[in-house]
Amino acid sequence: MKLSTLFFAALAEAIVLPRTYETTFSPGPDGKYTISAPGIKAQFIEYGATLTNLFVKDKNGNDIDVVLGYDDLDWYPKDPGHPVYNSIPGRYVNRIGKAKYTLDGNEYITQDNDGGNTLHSGTNNWSFRYWNVTAFTPESITFSISDASNSSLGMLGRVDSSVTYSVTNSTWNIKITASSPEQRTPVMLTQHTYFNLDAYKNPATDLIWDHTLYLPYSSRYLEADQGALPTGKILTAAPGSINDFASSPNVPFGHSKNDPKFQGNCGANGVCEGYNGYWLIDDAPKGAVVLTLASPFSGVKADLRTDQPGIVLYSCSWMDGSAVLKKTQGLSDKQRVVKSSCLAVEAQDYPDGINRPEWGRTEAQILGPDETYNWESSWTFSLL
Repeated sequence: MKLSTLFFAALAEAIVLPRTYETTFSPGPDGKYTISAPGIKAQFIEYGATLTNLFVKDKNGNDIDVVLGYDDLDWYPKDPGHPVYNSIPGRYVNRIGKAKYTLDGNEYITQDNDGGNTLHSGTNNWSFRYWNVTAFTPESITFSISDASNSSLGMLGRVDSSVTYSVTNSTWNIKITASSPEQRTPVMLTQHTYFNLDAYKNPATDLIWDHTLYLPYSSRYLEADQGALPTGKILTAAPGSINDFASSPNVPFGHSKNDPKFQGNCGANGVCEGYNGYWLIDDAPKGAVVLTLASPFSGVKADLRTDQPGIVLYSCSWMDGSAVLKKTQGLSDKQRVVKSSCLAVEAQDYPDGINRPEWGRTEAQILGPDETYNWESSWTFSLL
């Protein structure tokens, strides 16, 4: 997800809230909470309810760490770039157009932190907060947060939320719930996961374009403006076009990288290379695999199942090489997160849906008393 210059300026003034709770659960000596099952190990920290490491088996039987992050856990709250590595932003993810919305006849102003729009509810969103560990077993962990009214500008009413991560048989499960006991308020959540299924160990390339991507139920996508805000139009990708990942399986993610339109396909007046947009999931059977990401090099295949109506894909165009890879990743000549070297996948509802009644998603993105918000996804890892 693109982070603009205005975002960085606002972030410089943001205050990371300290831990304000007591917990009966403690991380391991490395500062991480570890859960594991056959074929998979996941590690987490309280800041942002963040996944720091995800180990799965490659085609040689080796454990490889397939998500981005930092070895220095203290850097998560300090990184001025704050790429939202594998955390839970909220209470309303993605963009709010023109930093405002109308609910029940009242207009609310939100923080402008992304070129005239609001991104992830602003610079005090849930990915900047320390969550409370409320349950922890060898196979699962639950993080909880209580978000006070207006702690993110224009987001009124308290929201209480929990995310449970669990693992079983090479599968990572994610379940999020939320309630708004005081009043109606926007709520839309996601797990903002960054992948490189090679763990940056492919000597031929550290870019993501050699991965394959299949979205069998997603021929339609939202048109976006130069700032990655949806225009309201829903388009259909023609077979073989830049945004087509539905017409056939095993399409290289970079299948259109030599197309002159690829540079600028995700906006920013031609600067954003590749992808930063939203694909609709149409008519998928319950429990169907809606996205398959795979790497011929590592042999790892990742299958996504979700109850959400669409998926954001962001191909890391704004990574500038300043971030250092974890010691579990990379080669001697590949030690940094460079442009177009990863893919963020975010299952979620339609971005800016609270401002687009024509989509029919507005009420699905508003949570009120006596209602429960539910979000569920899973990633299953196997070999090609």
